[in-house]
Amino acid sequence: MHFLEPMLRFTTMAVVAALAVASALAAMIWSVWLIIPFVVFAALTLLGIHDLRQPHHSILRNYPVLGHMRFLFEGIRPEIRQYLIESDQDEEPFSRDARSLVYQRAKGEEDKRPFGTRMRVYDAGYAWVTHSVNPIHITDTDFRVTIGGPKCAQPYCASIYNISAMSFGSLSGNAIEALNTGAKMGGFAHDTGEGSVSKYHKIGGGDLIFQVASGYFGCRHEDGTFNPDKFRETASLDQIKMIEVKLSQGAKPGHGGMLPASKITEEIAEARGIPMGVDCVSPAGHSSFSTPLEMMEFIGQLRSLSNGKPVGFKLCIGHRREFMCMVKAMLQTGIVPDFIVVDGTEGGTGAAPVEFSNHVGMPMVEGLAFVHNTLRGAGLRDQIKIGAAGKIVSAFDVARALALGADWCNSARGFMFAIGCIQAQACHTNHCPVGVATQDPLRARALDVVSKSERVARYHRNTLKALGEMTGAAGLEHPGCFMPQHMMLRLGDKKMAEASDIFAYLPEGFLINNQEGSPIMEDYRKRWNRADAASFAAPGF
Repeated sequence: MHFLEPMLRFTTMAVVAALAVASALAAMIWSVWLIIPFVVFAALTLLGIHDLRQPHHSILRNYPVLGHMRFLFEGIRPEIRQYLIESDQDEEPFSRDARSLVYQRAKGEEDKRPFGTRMRVYDAGYAWVTHSVNPIHITDTDFRVTIGGPKCAQPYCASIYNISAMSFGSLSGNAIEALNTGAKMGGFAHDTGEGSVSKYHKIGGGDLIFQVASGYFGCRHEDGTFNPDKFRETASLDQIKMIEVKLSQGAKPGHGGMLPASKITEEIAEARGIPMGVDCVSPAGHSSFSTPLEMMEFIGQLRSLSNGKPVGFKLCIGHRREFMCMVKAMLQTGIVPDFIVVDGTEGGTGAAPVEFSNHVGMPMVEGLAFVHNTLRGAGLRDQIKIGAAGKIVSAFDVARALALGADWCNSARGFMFAIGCIQAQACHTNHCPVGVATQDPLRARALDVVSKSERVARYHRNTLKALGEMTGAAGLEHPGCFMPQHMMLRLGDKKMAEASDIFAYLPEGFLINNQEGSPIMEDYRKRWNRADAASFAAPGF
């Protein structure tokens, strides 16, 4: 029977070739309209001949014509999973439940659900808020936090839920304008991302957090180094409320990036201060500093150049000792940032190597707890506000982050969903089907700025309203009052624990006063003793 196998492999091609001949004869004998199937089958026959001769795909050489079905189904596999197979709780990377909640709140639709939870409350990882028998009714849910330490001349009263960093270039102009206009309507902040301030940010008129990354876009010399004069000019804009130095991004920490010359438009070049026709490179690290002490001096320089606006930095925790090096440099120089944003490895990006997204960087929960306790141990926590980012789209997500030490939260993909993102995961292809992550003018045109900006503001408002209800249910007057003991975690079947048992707040000053304590305090102190304000390098190197 083995001699029949090659014949079976080429059956499809033989059939379409035979149909091409038959339809050609039929067109000559019966009707000229039969030329249409002839063209179709002839094209498939030519495709089969090409498949037999091409050297790149073995499956096509062995299964001409038919082999293309494999690539077709592989191409639509994500859509098949999302629409037909994926359950409401499968996180790919956001579950349908999470996306639906954002869509409903952005549209102002009913977000209630009958018949109880669909979550597996006895599975490990389930978490919940402890509620009070004496709940509080909160009417004003415009929750805010003042950001700015003792040396900040222009502190900013920020919402506790803001738009995280997304650059113009990664997102379309319409998307940026809709996000910023919504931020203006709702009274919250919008992080520019490393792509600097574009005209679409300015049209929106909303509060901005100006991100200064390793490429120094919007504040650079021609050689890519930091330009103080250009920074001063941008930072002086009334829209700019805070300055954020980006050290690393959760989805690809320690990795730079490149925007190919072919994707650089005149608008992107103008916003970033880069030339047309040249690849735009974002280095993995900053050229303005290489040691913790130099980093603090750079932060002090930015504060001076911006006339005292809040200056901080964003990072995903990697080597914990390196963050302690930064904290020691704060103590030694007296230059203390006004805020720190902790991003988690679960954070989003337009494109990143799979190994980086999956296996580099600390998740937000552990990173946040570490930063919070290190600052407490160094006696600096009351001077520095902490933001948290990483898959924060619901009121519970915000409450959990606040309980673990954050003062406010940022969300990128939550607000992307609000303006129509369907999680097609085509951000890096320039083929975003809803006009969010693309520079294709025709695709971007699909995103209506007026209606989507209203959804942005509505999603923010309804999320904070839900947070207010959850806060009141816990018997608290403000979400900032959430503590680890207000969160419970399921560790496994028949096992649960307070978050304070796992993510306890460590004593103030324990790192600098040699206070004896628990094993976890000793672990912090060992790492602290190895940290050096003068160098990020590990001892002995």
